[in-house]
Amino acid sequence: MAQLWGGRFTKQTDQLVYDFNASITFDRRLFAQDIEGSMAHVAMLEKQGILTEEERDSITQGLAGIRRDVEEGKLAITEEYEDIHSFVEAVLTRRIGEAGKKLHTGRSRNDQVALDMKLYTRLEVQNIRECLRELLATLLKIMEENLTTYMPGFTHLQKAQPTTLAHHMGAYFEMFKRDVLRLGDIYKRMNYCPLGSGAFAGTTYPLDRDYTSGLMGFEGPTLNSMDSVADRDYLIEFLAALSTIMMHLSRFSEEIIIWNSNEYRFVEIDDAFSTGSSIMPQKKNPDIAELVRGKTGRVYGALMSLLTTMKGLPLAYNKDMQEDKEVAFDAIDTVKNCLILFDGMLSTMRFNHKVMEQSAMRGFTNATDAADYLVNRGVPFRDAHGIIGRLVLHCLEKNTSIDALSLEELKEISPVFEADIYEAISLKTCVEKRLTVGAPGCAAMEDVIRKSREFLKSLEGREQISSKCKDSYSGKGEQITNE
Repeated sequence: MAQLWGGRFTKQTDQLVYDFNASITFDRRLFAQDIEGSMAHVAMLEKQGILTEEERDSITQGLAGIRRDVEEGKLAITEEYEDIHSFVEAVLTRRIGEAGKKLHTGRSRNDQVALDMKLYTRLEVQNIRECLRELLATLLKIMEENLTTYMPGFTHLQKAQPTTLAHHMGAYFEMFKRDVLRLGDIYKRMNYCPLGSGAFAGTTYPLDRDYTSGLMGFEGPTLNSMDSVADRDYLIEFLAALSTIMMHLSRFSEEIIIWNSNEYRFVEIDDAFSTGSSIMPQKKNPDIAELVRGKTGRVYGALMSLLTTMKGLPLAYNKDMQEDKEVAFDAIDTVKNCLILFDGMLSTMRFNHKVMEQSAMRGFTNATDAADYLVNRGVPFRDAHGIIGRLVLHCLEKNTSIDALSLEELKEISPVFEADIYEAISLKTCVEKRLTVGAPGCAAMEDVIRKSREFLKSLEGREQISSKCKDSYSGKGEQITNE
């Protein structure tokens, strides 16, 4: 049992207690962040005269060697250590001797783990933003290619009015755009460094927290040492954002599942993103969409788990907070995998344009426009609404559509109808005359697509933010970095 706190104790921890308390099985994921934070901390300690240049260089080179050996598979992170912090410090001390014991000067595991988790989360915020950017690019491509692909729009899962595939995909573009912006807001709020807060009351060492924060790309140090080690708001906010992303993916998945059914046949999912049945040879199942829909609950669970963990904790640090990691790691992995697979499915999906258009024509989606036709000829809207209602009922009884009726049949219901009714209720007219901002008409959609391109370009043009340390200390040894 490799522990950092054994001096006060006179007997070994019970093995079951040790195993229950240990976090190495999951916090090993924070290895790169622990090395990065330690390198920045050591650079600051030397700057403040707490360590010598030789000690700084020895520790930094030792940390770099540990990082390299782990990455190359020459050094295993084993469960004989309580957590990733004790692993790094113990291996460092074994390799470089007494200088390794000075790594923890002016630092507690409380502010150390707070830093590691924040560095990790900060990086994953950017990774998920990139996954969303790629999904947005796929959606934009579909929008650009389907400005005149007519289809029914739905309310209450019933055909309502005609729209276009570009317009429908544009709705999801807006949802995921908000997700990207939401993650950007989270990044700004969380980008303050807790290192130097100690256990909760700071330290008597003359630490330069601004310097350490700058090395790791933070806006600055956190301003209350108690809050610094007890704060998991940023992680709760991140899990809430991930839950919202999954909600959007789940809604989209539900539509694809419906559209893929024999009753709709709006889409055909590529073989690479489908599975078959072990007994029914005709089946082609939308398993990716179904799994994305199912895994949404898993991410919701992570959010509820952390909210419940934090709701009764007094200040400052409590061991309960160790429970933040497994649920967060799982949620992050789940969302990234879902975004990548969903984007692959969507980008290879074939849309059945003719089936979509025929479905719009058969669903009385032009009924509202027929009512507008009468209103434009002096019929009060409420009367027009009733006339078209009777007209739809007549069509249902005859198993036909409004535009398939003869002019004589139309006039029997209302003499106001003239030959121009057919043009007025064509799918093209119904869609193209809707030109208000956000509507499906071509001119309106082209403006939205232009703005959507600009939004994507703004994401590509931003400097990639990573968890790498800025500007190495001046001196010997390897640069502070996390390649």
